[in-house]
Amino acid sequence: MPEHHASNVSPLVPALAARIVEMIRRDGLEVGARLIEQRLSEELGVSRSPVRKALQFLEATGAVRSEPNRGYQVAQPPSEVARLTLAPSQDSDEAIYLSVADDRLAGALAAEITETELMDRYGASRLQVQRVLNRMAREGVVERKPGRGWTFQAFMNTPESYRESYRFRMIIEPAALVEPGYQIDMAELDKCYREQVELLSGGLEKWSRSELFKPGVHLHETIVAGAHNHVLLEALRKVNQQRRLIEYRAKLDREKMREQCEEHLVLIDLIRRGERVEASHFLRQHLDGARRRKAAGADETKATAAVRPRKR
Repeated sequence: MPEHHASNVSPLVPALAARIVEMIRRDGLEVGARLIEQRLSEELGVSRSPVRKALQFLEATGAVRSEPNRGYQVAQPPSEVARLTLAPSQDSDEAIYLSVADDRLAGALAAEITETELMDRYGASRLQVQRVLNRMAREGVVERKPGRGWTFQAFMNTPESYRESYRFRMIIEPAALVEPGYQIDMAELDKCYREQVELLSGGLEKWSRSELFKPGVHLHETIVAGAHNHVLLEALRKVNQQRRLIEYRAKLDREKMREQCEEHLVLIDLIRRGERVEASHFLRQHLDGARRRKAAGADETKATAAVRPRKR
């Protein structure tokens, strides 16, 4: 059976539809068996609204049908339904993460959220939502409230704040390289080198947004860590946490990223050779170039987020 893509629906809908298909196969539901929204909602751990969207999606594939006053029913034998290949546009956990990022950037999510709210909004199970929130907590995007609920941490949501973050980095990162007693962890720098090579060897085309973000952060934080100044390193880490959401949603220019990786390798080579003054100058130019490129992208990202419709 051919793959079914959903160009005009959330990538979460095919993922939920795939779980319903698995239930039909598992329970051996025959043609005509009713698919009751409330029962599906209870078993899948989501509200009825996303279940309805997933059933509508399956109806378009021919796997289920709907009749007045009888709701949705299985339209094909379980063996045929099981052969249906649903192709969500991306991994469902990643899709939820990016949807949350989009909605927070657009102001469609409040500063305080609950797991139930996200389950209902995105048609996700509690386990999925918990995985996403725990990942966001590890990355410094959200923090668990005492008792129930989660709070978004401060983040950059304007092009101006994004530009300011790069100006700040242009001050502290090159200065860290020429601090008295500077000594970088060479083993960690070697890891950074391998990560950049992996990016240039196919990672730029294959890795997810979050995976693409990590190597650059790792390198820049490793460089600043060589100054052995806790205040400098914590300041950089905070900035990196605050820019994470807007970086994930920025327009992805893989050619510019390739250029950035090549500059990273030049920077690593200068540090390895002990040419810290030259490395400091090069790092400042590198950050200034990134500032000009990415600030323009931040303008576009903010404009796109502002016009995104609220989900129902």
